[in-house]
Amino acid sequence: MTMTGYQVTEIGALEQWRGHFGGFDETRSRDGRRVIDHELTMQYIGMTANALVPGEEAGYWHVHQRVEEVYVFLGGRGQMGLDDVVVEVGPGTVVRVGQGVARTWRARPDSEGELRWLCIRAGGEELPRLPDDSSRLPERPMPWTD
Repeated sequence: MTMTGYQVTEIGALEQWRGHFGGFDETRSRDGRRVIDHELTMQYIGMTANALVPGEEAGYWHVHQRVEEVYVFLGGRGQMGLDDVVVEVGPGTVVRVGQGVARTWRARPDSEGELRWLCIRAGGEELPRLPDDSSRLPERPMPWTD
C-alpha cells in the first residue's frame, strides 16, 4: 500500500461535533462521535472527536488491556468514572487512563453546553521521555510567506 507522509482532514468547529454520527462499528455508532483514525491512515495512534448533550452518558463501562487513552476536554462540564473514583472534567482537563482501568463518562445535567473532548488512543512501545528519534533541520528555510 502506498501512503503519503501526511494527511489533513477537517472535523469542524467544536459546536459542529454533535452533528457527527459514528463509532467503531455499526452497533456502537452514535450521535456526537467521529472516529478520526478510520478516516486517516493512522498506524500507532487513534482519535475520536466526541460531544454529549447535558445529561447524556456513555451508558457503559469499558477497559483496555493494551491501549492507553488520553482524554482532552475542550468544552462543557462532565464526570468520568475511573474504577471506584468519579472525577469532574471540563475545558482544560486532561485525563490519562492506563491499561486495566475501567472508565465511563457523562455530561453533567447542569452543564451549560455540550461536553466536548478528544480521546487519543495509543498502544505498542513505551515512548521515550524525550523524543530521541527527531533531528532538527537548521538549513531548511521556514515556509511562511507573510
